[in-house]
Amino acid sequence: MGNRQDSECIKENCSGCAQAGECSQASEKEQVLHNQIGKVIAIMSGKGGVGKSFVTASIAAGLARKGYKVGILDSDITGPSIPKMFGMDGMASGDEHGIYPVVSRSGIKVVSVNLLLPDKEEPVIWRGPIIAGVVKQFYSEVYWGELDYLLIDMPPGTGDVPLTVFQTIKVDGAIVVTSPQQLVGMIVKKAHHMACKMDIPVMGIIENFSYLECPDCGRKIEIFGKSNIDEVAAQLNVPVLGRVPVVSEYAGMADAGRFDDIECGYMEGAVKAVASLAV
Repeated sequence: MGNRQDSECIKENCSGCAQAGECSQASEKEQVLHNQIGKVIAIMSGKGGVGKSFVTASIAAGLARKGYKVGILDSDITGPSIPKMFGMDGMASGDEHGIYPVVSRSGIKVVSVNLLLPDKEEPVIWRGPIIAGVVKQFYSEVYWGELDYLLIDMPPGTGDVPLTVFQTIKVDGAIVVTSPQQLVGMIVKKAHHMACKMDIPVMGIIENFSYLECPDCGRKIEIFGKSNIDEVAAQLNVPVLGRVPVVSEYAGMADAGRFDDIECGYMEGAVKAVASLAV
């Protein structure tokens, strides 16, 4: 269970496996056969509060606008925000096929713990292994149907859930989200190195809260200090896919549940990078 080869476990090999009878990966492989998922992209960061959900939702909306079939797996179990951003108030349903995602107005399929809880404000007080198990179920026991792209909104850091995602789901690429503070280099490198250790290609970096544009003169105000994202990206040999300023309209759309309507031009580089992966 400690490397990517484990995710290739198939039922025919179970008889010779030391974990026969305990490993669930073979059955999970069978359960997801009814899904046709093209590419899986993880949106990650080495720390919280940098806007991974905003980036995930913006890329999903951009892809849907181009006509792609898109899903979002909200793996941030203790801090889910994707349903609120898309104005989803109902509950996910299920039957013998599994759990059915809730579908946004633009056709984006979403699964999140907040779509399974009767009280959206009830805290999820679970230990790491339980949370990791739920994330696995969100992939293997959800009837995603046919998707061109499945985006995984990852929790912050490099702990149980990111490790579970990378070990049990065939992730085709990762996008690292960060902010302009001086500690950005260390945080980006932690996320980048984790992805590389798990053999996940890092597609690029997105810098959120990059600057504030003065409404009167248009001057870019670097409220979090001067960015060094170009230097960090060059050191890691990955592209900068976008720099997103602080825009109050985006926050308002999230609060109003109108992210189906967002057109974030600052995210176009990331949308094109994901769309360039053949499905």
